[in-house]
Amino acid sequence: MLSFKHKVFFEVARQLSFTKASQALFISQPAISKHIRQLEEDYKTSLFERKGNSVGLTEEGAILYDFILRGIEMERELEVELNSFRDPLNVKGELKLGASTTVALYIVPPVLSGFRKKYTDVKISLFNRNSESVLNALLNREIDLGIVEGRNKIGQVKSEHFLTDEVVPVCSARSDLAKRPKIQISELKRIPIALRERGSGTLAALKHALSGKGIKLSELLITMRLGGTEALKNFLLADDSLGFLPARAVVKELAAGELVRVFVEDLAITRQFYFVQRHGDENRGLNSSFIKFAKSHYNIKL
Repeated sequence: MLSFKHKVFFEVARQLSFTKASQALFISQPAISKHIRQLEEDYKTSLFERKGNSVGLTEEGAILYDFILRGIEMERELEVELNSFRDPLNVKGELKLGASTTVALYIVPPVLSGFRKKYTDVKISLFNRNSESVLNALLNREIDLGIVEGRNKIGQVKSEHFLTDEVVPVCSARSDLAKRPKIQISELKRIPIALRERGSGTLAALKHALSGKGIKLSELLITMRLGGTEALKNFLLADDSLGFLPARAVVKELAAGELVRVFVEDLAITRQFYFVQRHGDENRGLNSSFIKFAKSHYNIKL
């Protein structure tokens, strides 16, 4: 188990502030300084570089921070494993989940609800960003398990397929494009188009599909880039541009006639969702339980 001195160090290193650490731990700043000083005496090295009102980790401090981070994870994993061993149906612990925007908004909510009801003693937090940010959070050990769009090729991460989804071209019902039953793929270069931000899995899927047809994103008439599915959808509802959105994200708007699906000849856009874990974390603790539950919810063969 980590000592309180190590927990104090971890909080100061995480916040890079003695003041913020004292507020987070509800102890005085002199007490924070005392614990850090004792730890530096124990290890016979400086852990922080103090420059005026700011602090930074020394090389030794960065090494200690990494080991404590792994120690915290091991403590959590140990709690889960022991609880599971005593009672397989009474899993306890904390799961930090990261999910790309589409997954967080339209795919994972019913899974989270069902998982919470089955495992009432599990605490779940959800980090919602684009796929690139979720992957970075996983590598930085800010989350335990991620769900992203597209298989990544980073060596520290293992990918496991989850779901297949479709990205569809849509426009406002008031747009002139809504009156056309079909457009040619070559026309995309002349039509105003709104897209997601760089790092988005939706954008990556579109780029991949277009490249297969010999079209680059730079050749499109891009009128707007927006961060997030909802932002793009709301922009399209108010504008006459064409946009590409996950089919799951526009079900209600298509049914209500607010958005219209535009059929682009010879263009199909699909993307894959993957669970991502750091190597060595596979089948550990809550990760395995959540993956199995999510797949069973969507009737995916395990």
